[in-house]
Amino acid sequence: MIELFDTHAHIDDEQFDADREDVIIRAAEKGVKYILCAGASMESSARAVALAESHPDVYAAVGVHPHDAGTVNEEDYLQLAQWATLPKVAAIGEIGLDYYYDLSPRDVQKTVFGRQLDLARQVGKPFIIHDRDAHGDILDIVRKQAQGLSGVFHCFSGSWEMAKELLKLGYYLAIGGPVTFKNAAKVQRVAAQIPLDRLLIETDCPYLTPHPHRGHRNEPAYVRLVAEEIARIRNISLEELAAATTFNAKQLFKIE
Repeated sequence: MIELFDTHAHIDDEQFDADREDVIIRAAEKGVKYILCAGASMESSARAVALAESHPDVYAAVGVHPHDAGTVNEEDYLQLAQWATLPKVAAIGEIGLDYYYDLSPRDVQKTVFGRQLDLARQVGKPFIIHDRDAHGDILDIVRKQAQGLSGVFHCFSGSWEMAKELLKLGYYLAIGGPVTFKNAAKVQRVAAQIPLDRLLIETDCPYLTPHPHRGHRNEPAYVRLVAEEIARIRNISLEELAAATTFNAKQLFKIE
């Protein structure tokens, strides 16, 4: 049986409160062996840690999303560092910049992003980056502040030119549900060209639901649809795609 790794899910989200255990079971039935639950705030990071500690195949990332950057205080950095020492906490994230919604001032977003990159270095964990309409500043910051760190750009939506720059820096790129959309020529082109040893797959559930379930809640089981579409684009078997992306994720997140 194939083993898939949903490297970015928000199964702590309230949309799963009624059937979270069933969601995790359905994922396993579709071959999803591992789920990484990514924090986006202090509250969701705490929920991700609790889920990881109560489910053997769930791992957590802890961090503060740029939307909430304006709320972060010094105690929060200490708490994130403490969580990051736990064995089931695999990464710092999701962190980064979001210039589409601009829910926190851009200078604050940059400061909090930089502090969390420093935290990743301090605790020896990879990072998970959220980048929306901020490609130039993200590249500038990771070049200056993330040297020697490993990490992934989640739900990558940039150009192949940007992808090449990130690959040169040694990062992984994760592709999600939008690769299945009819109008997704750009992300499909990138998904076809990412070296297989640098590719990850994800759902970002409950968001970005892949075809044919678009318009409904996303869930980790649907990462199989992402894998099937990328395998089709690359003209390789689902088994080869699954084996490579799961191996990559286990390498990045240091999972035995």
